[in-house]
Amino acid sequence: MVDPENRTNGKSEPRDRRPVLHICLTCRPAGLGPDAPDEPAAGSRLHDAVVSRLRDRDLEEAIRVNPIACMANCEQGCSAALSAPGKWSYIAGFLGADLADDMIDYAMVYAASRTGVVMPSKRAPSLRDVVVARVPAHPDDVPEQRDGA
Repeated sequence: MVDPENRTNGKSEPRDRRPVLHICLTCRPAGLGPDAPDEPAAGSRLHDAVVSRLRDRDLEEAIRVNPIACMANCEQGCSAALSAPGKWSYIAGFLGADLADDMIDYAMVYAASRTGVVMPSKRAPSLRDVVVARVPAHPDDVPEQRDGA
C-alpha cells in the first residue's frame, strides 16, 4: 500500500524528503569539444562547486547531491535535474560552476514548494531560462490526483 503522505519508504523508517540535485559529471559547455584530457569536465566542476558551496553555507543536510555519469542532454551543455518525492522534477541546461549558489537557492525554494513548482520569477535571474523540461512525479508518489493537473 502506498503511504499517501509519503512518510515512509515501505519500511519503518521515514522517507527522505530532501530535494536531490542530480548533476551530470561528464557535461561540457554546449557546442564545445571535449575538455582537455588533464582537466575535469565542466559538469564535474559544477558538481564540485555545488558540494563546496553547500558545505560553506552549512546546507549539506538540506540538499542531497547525486552525481550522474550522463544525462543525455548534451546539446544544452552542463545539465542538472532537481527532484523530490511527490513533486515535479526539473531538468536544467546551460549551467556552469559559477551558478552553484543559484542552483542551491533554487533547490531550497523547490524544497519549500508543496508540488515542486517554482515559477521563473522565484528563481535567480541566471536560472530563469535554463529549464529544459519538467517531469511529473510518479503517480503512486502523489498524495492526491487531480484531473488535468
